[in-house]
Amino acid sequence: MRPTIRLTAIAACAVFALAAAGCAKKAVQTPPPPPTSTPDAGTVPTPAPTTPATPPATTPGALTPAEAAALVRGMQTVYFALDSWSLDDGARAALDANARVLRDNASLSITVEGHCDERGTVEYNQALGEKRAEAVKQYFADAGIAMSRMVTVSYGKERPSDEGHDDAAWAKNRRAEFSPR
Repeated sequence: MRPTIRLTAIAACAVFALAAAGCAKKAVQTPPPPPTSTPDAGTVPTPAPTTPATPPATTPGALTPAEAAALVRGMQTVYFALDSWSLDDGARAALDANARVLRDNASLSITVEGHCDERGTVEYNQALGEKRAEAVKQYFADAGIAMSRMVTVSYGKERPSDEGHDDAAWAKNRRAEFSPR
């Protein structure tokens, strides 16, 4: 029994020694003190060299997030008829203006958000909102905007623009809107 106690004591000491060595503090390096001599009256001290700040990695013509948000806020909302994802003349006119914004700003990527009014089931409105967003995305693609610059999302009836419960409110809620990506 005596060798077991001795081995246990040695093992405990070894574990303690390893733990103590692993927790040792590193020596703090202090910078050398600045020179104490004063410069001659005719010499100008040379400033310490500094590394130039590197500008953020952006591509030429890239928009800042604030610029992208401002452009997208200026894009026109597209409205739809009841139970429809077809684009009427008013929707196409709004989308033509929005396509110009996208063509003029090649680094702008957007999310097309499909919305519905409160009538219908959650599942129906989710699917209808997706069809509306996809119809807008396809219109932009047909106008020459790269599909890679657009994603779609459907909010169904979850984010109404007008909280009312009448035809005027419902007409404002059947829409596609845009957000920067």
